[in-house]
Amino acid sequence: MAHHSHRSPALLAGLALALPLAGCGPDRGSQGMQVDVANTVNYGSFGTTAEIDCGQGKALNVGGSNNTLTITGTCTSISVGGADNTITIERVDGELSVVGFNNTVKYNAGEPTVNDHGSANRISQG
Repeated sequence: MAHHSHRSPALLAGLALALPLAGCGPDRGSQGMQVDVANTVNYGSFGTTAEIDCGQGKALNVGGSNNTLTITGTCTSISVGGADNTITIERVDGELSVVGFNNTVKYNAGEPTVNDHGSANRISQG
């Protein structure tokens, strides 16, 4: 029996599509929207530059497009959805999944299992 991740590409795509609607509330701003649920950070935005902290062992879900994000701390897993994002990660130890188009993701430390479920994504260590 195959093991499937609990973060599906459809869920990430839905998050990315729902974000413009979420921007109607008072949390709308240049830093996007971040919601922490249990030990997972969910971040979504369009066209922002931001720093997101994984602390020591949180999971991270990112949705949106045209963002430049710096991820600090140690992430247990990271899922990226959307297009044209540039993401630099301090450390990821578990799974690094990228869904979407034309994302550039660079991680500096860790040995994640890398899954590219999109098109024209660039994922590298360095």
